[in-house]
Amino acid sequence: MEGLIKGLINVALGHGDNKEEDSAAGDRDQRSRSTWSEVVSGEQDNDSDRPHGYNQSHWNNRQEESNLGRQEWGNVSSEPPRRPQRSTHERYENNEDGRPIGYNQNYSSRKEEGEEGNNDGWETVGKKPPRQSHKVQKDQWQGYKRPASDQQYSDEVEGGASIEPSEDELADLSQACNRFWELDSNRLVPGKDYEIDCGEGKKVYHKGDLAEGNLFTWLSEDVFRRPTFSRFCSLLDNYNPNEGSREVITSEEKQEQAAFIEEISRTAPIKYLHRYLSRKGIVFENYQEFKRTLTALWFDLYGRGGTSGCSSAFEHVFVGEIKQRGEEEVSGFHNWIQFYLEEAKGTVNYQGYIFPRRRGEIPDSETQLLTIQFEWNGVLKAVSSTLVGVSPEFEVALYTLCFYMGGEDNHIQLGPYPVNIKCYRFGDRIGSVFPMGE
Repeated sequence: MEGLIKGLINVALGHGDNKEEDSAAGDRDQRSRSTWSEVVSGEQDNDSDRPHGYNQSHWNNRQEESNLGRQEWGNVSSEPPRRPQRSTHERYENNEDGRPIGYNQNYSSRKEEGEEGNNDGWETVGKKPPRQSHKVQKDQWQGYKRPASDQQYSDEVEGGASIEPSEDELADLSQACNRFWELDSNRLVPGKDYEIDCGEGKKVYHKGDLAEGNLFTWLSEDVFRRPTFSRFCSLLDNYNPNEGSREVITSEEKQEQAAFIEEISRTAPIKYLHRYLSRKGIVFENYQEFKRTLTALWFDLYGRGGTSGCSSAFEHVFVGEIKQRGEEEVSGFHNWIQFYLEEAKGTVNYQGYIFPRRRGEIPDSETQLLTIQFEWNGVLKAVSSTLVGVSPEFEVALYTLCFYMGGEDNHIQLGPYPVNIKCYRFGDRIGSVFPMGE
């Protein structure tokens, strides 16, 4: 009885034999210390974050949608999951808070609630700093909706011999494309006209945001006063980005299209394009007829995603679309101006650059060919390539020439950059076209 009483007292006072529990706790502490030391020292398996079944060559070669003729990319089990979101995207009208009407408002409110709620004054380690907002001058854009008789355009470029393709250029697509680079007097200069911060790099399959801020640190206000740039910008809000939503093009929007084509047709790259294609017998020598050909190629509507009249080459390549079938994903969207404007509005979240295929060629603030990852209205674009700082007339000329004179893969040189211009046809239309770093 006395032994029983002493045992009960020891239990009550916590003096019992807890060797097994102490040993287990020690094991847990040891495992915790071991794991942390591996993280700090970098001794963990470097491939531990690689998805099961990951195929290196597949991810390296998978760059963009061949959803034209092929429609959809094949299912890849290692692809990072898209953030679920169902929203109705309207045009770029703004609410009082500056957000575009209908643009992922539920997603934004949920995100803000999650960021602001129940933190008790604590700040999450590694939390991304607030995005820097950019003001964009849009005053003159409304004037582009006026009738043609009320429009004022730049003077015609007198290119002389510079806009005449040589025999070597007529025989070599790469040399012809490189001539566009040389003729692009409107191309911006890194550090002078704009600045970018590429942030950290990643593989395509890597999840998470590795960029601390915007891709664009700043952009000169003078850029949007350049006629071809401002007329290009006036077109970007004419589309519903939901793939499969029928577009309604108003008479004012058609005037904007005509004004844009007229403006770029006065530049050296487009004049060179016309001379080249007319020499090849692709287009008529009549310049007015050529302008109508350009307008039809880039702005005529066609079906995509099972709906007629819901897409165009301009919308897909330059504005971007959001696939609604299955998991949402961004398709197209290869223009740096659209990226800048959407980032300025807060609808684009830059998440880092994709490692170049050539080792050691890490992009910096001077790089003008980037492969990046971002979210648009909360929907992931796992990989997108863009030429930063080039003019609208340069891209229209480059992609038009590759469409008419090239194939699906067009290995060319643009200044210092070896590039593959991927071009997917949708019958006699441009389905998608974009640059890929070699």
